Amino acid sequence: MSSEIPLKPLGKDEIRKLELSLILGTLLRPDVIDAVRSAEDKITWLDSLVVAAGALARERAGYSIVRIAEELGRTESTIRNHLTAKTEAGRLVKETYDKLLQSGGKLELDIFSTKAEEELGALRKRVEELEKKLETVKKALEEILKNI
Repeated sequence: MSSEIPLKPLGKDEIRKLELSLILGTLLRPDVIDAVRSAEDKITWLDSLVVAAGALARERAGYSIVRIAEELGRTESTIRNHLTAKTEAGRLVKETYDKLLQSGGKLELDIFSTKAEEELGALRKRVEELEKKLETVKKALEEILKNI
């Protein structure tokens, strides 16, 4: 799945789009999915990711830390910690933002696991092998038909 994301949002709609992209892009990473599964307090962990994404989206829009803290209902210290990647959630969301920057604002979601990707690669290789065999058989049949 791919979608254009505003990296420097202007207005609430663009902030929301960046925020949601940061949340999805972070949550759907295999390492994050595993961390959420093993987290003892999943709600707190997920809440931190959502707050970190909201803080970064608003910072990119030029909001002050005071305003971000007010909008998200968190302390300025919490917002600062997320924005400076002193928290795990802040670090993960920052990595997602950096990937968005590198891709020019395109959100690439890896929804296949590594195992599924390996299986898909093996299937593609098998299809290529079968296509080559089919081509060989076609050529052999054409040769037989010419000689009849």
